[in-house]
Amino acid sequence: MITDNQSPKVKVFHKKVVKASLSCLAMTCTLASVAMLSGCATSSKEVGGVATVVETGRFSLPQYQTITLENGLKVNMMVQKEVPLITMSAVVRVGAVNDTTSGLASMTADGLMLGAAGQSKADIEQTLDFMGASLQTGADNEGSYISTHFMSKDLDKVLPIFSHVILQPDFDQTEFTKLQQRQVVGLSQQKESPRAVIGRYFNKLIFAQHPYGNPSSGNSESVAQLTIDQLRAFHQSYYQPNNTAISIVGDFNPSDMRTKLEAVFGQWQNTEVAVQADLSQALPTLTKSRVLLVDKPDAIETTFVIGGLGISMDNPDYVGLTVVNTILGGRFTSWLNDELRVNAGLTYGARSGFSPYSKAGVFQISTFTKADTTKEAIDLALKTYARLWEKGIDQATLNSAKAYVKGQFPTKYEKASQLAGLMSDMYLYGFNDDFINQFQTKVDGLTLADTERLIKQYFPQQHLQYVLIGNAAKIADIAKQYGEVTQISITDSGFGQ
Repeated sequence: MITDNQSPKVKVFHKKVVKASLSCLAMTCTLASVAMLSGCATSSKEVGGVATVVETGRFSLPQYQTITLENGLKVNMMVQKEVPLITMSAVVRVGAVNDTTSGLASMTADGLMLGAAGQSKADIEQTLDFMGASLQTGADNEGSYISTHFMSKDLDKVLPIFSHVILQPDFDQTEFTKLQQRQVVGLSQQKESPRAVIGRYFNKLIFAQHPYGNPSSGNSESVAQLTIDQLRAFHQSYYQPNNTAISIVGDFNPSDMRTKLEAVFGQWQNTEVAVQADLSQALPTLTKSRVLLVDKPDAIETTFVIGGLGISMDNPDYVGLTVVNTILGGRFTSWLNDELRVNAGLTYGARSGFSPYSKAGVFQISTFTKADTTKEAIDLALKTYARLWEKGIDQATLNSAKAYVKGQFPTKYEKASQLAGLMSDMYLYGFNDDFINQFQTKVDGLTLADTERLIKQYFPQQHLQYVLIGNAAKIADIAKQYGEVTQISITDSGFGQ
């Protein structure tokens, strides 16, 4: 992702490209790096029990196998022998877009850790801690995740816990009550930091009642209303083998690993059809500029986002947009940061980016400033943004951004956890090895003419949407200058209306 507007979860497209270019030689030959993208790698896919190997070019994925168990569970296995560690990452196609009560997917994912197969939450945590292993769960807009990291010698101890958490969560009522109370308090406390929550307000402004407007966190009122029975039913409906993929990266024998996986996951049955919403339907059309003014009376700063609709995950221009956005607001020396921070001293940082989802996405410019300089900062952000159309990009700037993007891209997939997350997202969002293998070629091929087309086609220019969080008594009159204003209080439980 060109920028991460949620949490990041595990999101592969999360999503920021930076720093100087690495040579292909360094990348293809530095084998000591556990999972450095390799120019010598091949990709192996098993179809009908037969593995096929495809030769790839520079900046390609390390070799991996993909198998599918009889129950439909997809498994990716990438062997990395450099260090005796294993990362396992499971992803289930269910997230906030499937919520019937806001926050249900996230609470269900968190609830997996409340005890499993008769083993208490404390017992699981103590067992993993004793081995120096870790296990985390979570959910975002479109996926739910379970990941574990451990020494390869502990595989036979960790794998049963990993499988029990996915297949047999106890959803203990006492532990759930404590989790629920922590989440409700946490959601209220998060609003003390506007930068932590402004993305949720912006998504709600853009998508309204569409499922993409659902905050993955839920809100304090909705989470307080959830019951343990809702979590059990949600788990039963969506945590199905044919709705799940497991990616494994590290030091293991693929044949032995397959046998172990079939032993613990082979009997998992598809008991229901996981019903998925058609997210391509009823997407918003933005016909006028609007401002969501979130009143925080004690704020001495105004935090704001400006933007509109963006791109989906499968957009063929993703790479080109990464480069163009790097110039606008994707690195420290970007136009936005230079103008608002370095030259004008209005903020400590300004940025921009696309946050793609499977069927849609958002583009946003974000920063913060003193309440007294709110108008000055917004106007300068808009003026800087307008340079894309008024002056465009010159060749020297484009060359710099291309080198910057190519240099950072490999470092996003150095670790086993990053590669496991990448393969999880390949399953969740339906993209393939070409996302990695063709990245450098697409960057190298980007021309000035391409940047002009991308700017005109994808960067929203009309009907911009604004979210301002600050002291409404000081900035309400300013907000009116940018569009139709809706004012709400930061203390309201949700993230819009």
